[in-house]
Amino acid sequence: MIAQILFVFALLGYAVLLYYTLKAMVFKGKWEYVVYFLAAYLPFHITFLSIVFQATNSTIPVTLFQLAKDLMVIVSVFLFVLYNRKIFDYPFRLHRVDWLILSFLGLAFLFLLLPLGDTGFVNKALYFKNLLIPALVYFVGRNTVFDELEVKRLFQVIFVIAVSAFAVNLLEGLINTHLQNYTGYALFNQVVNNMEPSGNFGLSWTFETQAITKRFASFFSDPLEMASSVLLGFAAGLIWFLTSKREDSFPYILVMLCSMGSLFFSSSRAAFGAFFIMIFFIAVIFKLNRLILFGFSLVIFFIVFVIFFASEDFYYFVLDTLTFQNASSVGHVLEWLNALESMIENPFGVGLAMSGNSGSVSDEARIGGENQFLIYGVQMGFLGMFLYILLLSYSIIRSIRVFRLTENVMSARIAFTAAAVKTGLLLPLFTANAELYTYVSWISWWMVGYAMNEYSKIRNNNV
Repeated sequence: MIAQILFVFALLGYAVLLYYTLKAMVFKGKWEYVVYFLAAYLPFHITFLSIVFQATNSTIPVTLFQLAKDLMVIVSVFLFVLYNRKIFDYPFRLHRVDWLILSFLGLAFLFLLLPLGDTGFVNKALYFKNLLIPALVYFVGRNTVFDELEVKRLFQVIFVIAVSAFAVNLLEGLINTHLQNYTGYALFNQVVNNMEPSGNFGLSWTFETQAITKRFASFFSDPLEMASSVLLGFAAGLIWFLTSKREDSFPYILVMLCSMGSLFFSSSRAAFGAFFIMIFFIAVIFKLNRLILFGFSLVIFFIVFVIFFASEDFYYFVLDTLTFQNASSVGHVLEWLNALESMIENPFGVGLAMSGNSGSVSDEARIGGENQFLIYGVQMGFLGMFLYILLLSYSIIRSIRVFRLTENVMSARIAFTAAAVKTGLLLPLFTANAELYTYVSWISWWMVGYAMNEYSKIRNNNV
């Protein structure tokens, strides 16, 4: 009964969102509105697919819905071309971030064609698709011009996602049960992703700590994705708090508190580290000495708590994590060593779909997989890894520059959020295939693209 109710509500919500988005895109020429669809749907993507499979027991509708999000981005790009009839007169002005994305994508396309690796062309094509779509999302953002209300709506979607995720976390904690136990998550993974249920709660090891306590994911695919995604909500809430009147600040404080609350429910060590990195980054950008002091105080408080007040299990859990003796940490190190060994033996790469946790990467062919930088390094060599590092670096640097130079408050908020999130994600990128977290990855790439659009305007005005 619960499965049928979930299916009806999920399908109804998806249909309404899809209808209004396509209506605006196709009939009103608002091709940019695809970002609203992505921001509202991507957090629920795996949960929605699980519910669909649980209700239909068929992979056909699951496959269609899996492709739908990619098709929406492609349709958006197609409509951009269609509604710009003088497309060849369109003023494309490329700068370093654009060139880096094109270079990275071009290198990936070359590896798609090269007869390298132990995987078939279909798997390589699917992996290339996973690289192409975020680049197209960046392209959409790069050519989007929103007014103040349209930008505000996007942030409102992000705020609702952050608050809703924490509300579901509270419900999960109250009944001491994962939402995924009701959505058919384990069955979906078993049949569609060929992943047998594991762990003590019948889902996967990701949903529990080493002390066999529950880690919650709300409506995200797993606790790690939620932990990385709430960084987006916190950064967005903070910039609106810092750039709004104090009498209007309560909603943004609520968003930040909910984001921090979800972070605790996820029990992700990398995300906690990423959160502190982002806090210090924000403090440096704004020159907020009190925020820096607050961050240091939290670190000292945590150290004192672990040494003098924490339980023995928690003390050794932290100690083993820091010394890489924790089972999870050891697993990361082994994956990194395997990837580094492959890169040393094959500095020019071994081919696409040969590393990482993407569905197109088979377990038999997989080399490494828990470090986004090394994943690209294994597949596309040192050149691919360095292009990705440069892309992230310039995305952050240029977004900060836009934040400091633009006179448009909304553009400044987007640029700041993009820079803060990309900086905060640096640590999770070391321990996971974090670009697969489509919500935070795609929305932050859209924001980088939007910021680069503003950067072009600033640069041209200064010429």
